[in-house]
Amino acid sequence: MLAVAQDTELDRGATSAAPGTERTCALTRETKPAAEMIRFVVGPDGEAVPDVKRKLPGRGIWVTATRTAIEDAVKRNVFARGFKRDVRVARDLAAQTERMIERAALEALAIAGKAGTAVTGFSRVEKALGRDDILALIHAADAGDDGRRKLAAALQRNTGDSREIVMIDAFTGAQLDLALNRPNVVHAALLSGPGSETFLARVARLTCFRAGSSPEAVSAHAPPDGA
Repeated sequence: MLAVAQDTELDRGATSAAPGTERTCALTRETKPAAEMIRFVVGPDGEAVPDVKRKLPGRGIWVTATRTAIEDAVKRNVFARGFKRDVRVARDLAAQTERMIERAALEALAIAGKAGTAVTGFSRVEKALGRDDILALIHAADAGDDGRRKLAAALQRNTGDSREIVMIDAFTGAQLDLALNRPNVVHAALLSGPGSETFLARVARLTCFRAGSSPEAVSAHAPPDGA
């Protein structure tokens, strides 16, 4: 059974929102799974701060995890009303939140890389596409079409339509280089292992945030710690 949403949108403190937990959006007043929302707290300087990992202390409010929702919340003074106090809100709060979600995803990718579950290099990636434990194919956002086509063909040869492999192109080559501590990362294969599910959950959240949607992928992949 799903947890019952709180009567007020202001929660009682930092929470790890277990799977199935629901919260009320301070903007729309809709009750949604916590996995589809962003928690905000008031920092020591009185400014609204995104708590994307749901671990910051203090009472918090929840807003639907899309850029549009947060931009609307800023325009409509939702944070002051939700916290029932004067709160400083950065005009670019939505952009700040997106950067934090993006950074959290790259941190999870770095963990996967250190655990050996992120394979890089075109030939190694192509070979990995035949493995049973492959979860995702990652392309740099600035990768060329030729490499994408060749790997898509290799993936089709190896898996056909028998398995759904997640395709990710949310990050630049420079970001992948830093996360995986390797130069010139253009393509990578994500294998099952430490950090992989968390990375997929955070990428799903980032995709939702940018696209303005809340697909089931977020709830399905979200780890208990809120990713």
